[in-house]
Amino acid sequence: MEKIFIIHENDEWTAPLKKHLDDLNLSYEDWFLDKGMLDLSEEPPQGVFYNRMSASSHTRGHRYAPEYTAAVLSWLQRKGRKVINTEDALKLEISKVAQYTSLNAHGIRTPHTIAAVGKEEIIKVAEEFDKPFITKHNRAGKGLGVQLFQNISALKEYVEGSGFEEPIDGITLIQEYIQAPETFITRCEFIGRKFLYAVKVDTSEGFELCPADACQIGDVFCPVGEIEKPKFEIIDGFTNPILEKYQQFLETNGIHIAGIEFIMDKNGEIFTYDVNTNTNYNPDAEALTGISGMREIAKYLGKELEELKRKK
Repeated sequence: MEKIFIIHENDEWTAPLKKHLDDLNLSYEDWFLDKGMLDLSEEPPQGVFYNRMSASSHTRGHRYAPEYTAAVLSWLQRKGRKVINTEDALKLEISKVAQYTSLNAHGIRTPHTIAAVGKEEIIKVAEEFDKPFITKHNRAGKGLGVQLFQNISALKEYVEGSGFEEPIDGITLIQEYIQAPETFITRCEFIGRKFLYAVKVDTSEGFELCPADACQIGDVFCPVGEIEKPKFEIIDGFTNPILEKYQQFLETNGIHIAGIEFIMDKNGEIFTYDVNTNTNYNPDAEALTGISGMREIAKYLGKELEELKRKK
């Protein structure tokens, strides 16, 4: 019997999706791909395969989960199975270099970025930046390795010190720092390559922010009873020409579901800096609007499953 298969390595992130699949009475199976065995001569089961593999899997002890998933996706696609967020999508999920080169090919501006391998190379590359710059990991997620530096001296102290974060793939990105008039970024969510909504994300406390329930801190005690400003706010009626370019980018790269993040400078120029094909949603922000990203994904997967059944 055909069903929906969820490919991932984090139960906490998939729990909300499974709840909505259950509510819709959709048949599904969980494929937790932190390890396993794959017989290439076998035929895969029939169904719709939703790839939610994360670039940050190594932070949860699943170092080779993306590599194993890449093998599984290749097998599924060569056998003619329907894959949501394909092998090409995974390549972009685990490499910001791949993201940026493809975004640029679609006329989407990204911050000036140079990739470096080796500590001496990182310092040498940074000498080309005469303004504040940031470092980040090429294979990241969760804001891994994001550091802001005002000058080379501060970078040298970091790179040569004990606090240096070695990227899992060895590639550090040195990137121009985009100064925005306000401390927030915008994240555009797409399901079935259709725009769902844009969310404003407060970055005043740093970039290691995940919209998911599991990534939220507990209630903050406030002795004067003030309400903490929410970090995630869905923007009512967001429109921008960049959305059409994003959709074309998603189509080209076999991406069906994703969150794409950008920052706008003081001149109103948009710089796109991250594509997340393992997108999560903030329940508090969604509760204020009545929109549920995970419910919409469940409905989309259900439609894809019905389409598959009709074709048989």
